[in-house]
Amino acid sequence: MKRIGVLTSGGDSPGMNAAVRAVVRKGIFEGIEVFGVYSGYQGLIDGKISKLEAGDVGDIIQRGGTALYSARCPEFITDAGQEKAIAHMKEHGLEGLVVIGGDGSYRGAMALTKKGIPAVGVPGTIDNDIPGTDYTIGFDTALNTVIEAIDKIRDTATSHERTFIIEVMGRDAGDLALWAGLAGGAETILIPEQAFDLDDMIDRLEKGKKRGKKHSIIIVAEGVMSAQELANLLSEKSDTETRISVLGHIQRGGSPTARDRVLGSLFGARAVEALLKGEGGQAIGMVNNKVVDYDMEEAFKLKRKVDMSLYNLSKELSI
Repeated sequence: MKRIGVLTSGGDSPGMNAAVRAVVRKGIFEGIEVFGVYSGYQGLIDGKISKLEAGDVGDIIQRGGTALYSARCPEFITDAGQEKAIAHMKEHGLEGLVVIGGDGSYRGAMALTKKGIPAVGVPGTIDNDIPGTDYTIGFDTALNTVIEAIDKIRDTATSHERTFIIEVMGRDAGDLALWAGLAGGAETILIPEQAFDLDDMIDRLEKGKKRGKKHSIIIVAEGVMSAQELANLLSEKSDTETRISVLGHIQRGGSPTARDRVLGSLFGARAVEALLKGEGGQAIGMVNNKVVDYDMEEAFKLKRKVDMSLYNLSKELSI
């Protein structure tokens, strides 16, 4: 294998640039030409492909987002879209592809592999919801962004003796809410993987007030409900005065933490090694602090599970 491509797809996450840099420089080190595909699978369909040299990925390791840009691409789901992409890859002589993104991006990589173009997936998403890996690129940075916001909101919650509801990202996965809630000392954490009892939540808030607690923090993952919906429920069933804060896309931005830079570097380099072995349909991940590669199709038969011991601990510590 002498020529490979690299793209970033789906939602951006801090550390993607570290992974792109690693793919390019590891490839060059191994004697491979590496081509960047701009704007994800849409760029593959449109032929937005150009060769990257070592200097082209200089000074990006510290930047959030993705220097290769990203885009949603419904057309790539179709057979016709995939054939257009493959035609452009063949025009540039690309024999393999590294795809950095989430579950939708992985499905695209599997489709290419089945059509004879070996593709390897690198997990880049702040949701930490990819099966087969303990951590994804961007999760740690987003987590620290949320924690910083919680700390600041707690200051005003304390000053005004109020309950704040903070809505964080996580449509189908609660890792960001759970880890941030535990690290930020939240009294209540709502995640998609666990049903919640509104009466129990109100009872916990009341018990806190009785022991002299002046404020409370509730973290809710967007996949459960919006912060406003939860505030409405609480006002209907109790006299709890709440304020809401929706963190939104601030969670995706910012300079990646050291952990995400290292993860991106490790994963990107391992992806090149997998392609050199001719292994398509593989995903890169970390399990028990070791970098691994595994079959994507088999991994997606499994369901990513949240660590319920953390959830239970958060309830025990927020009495």
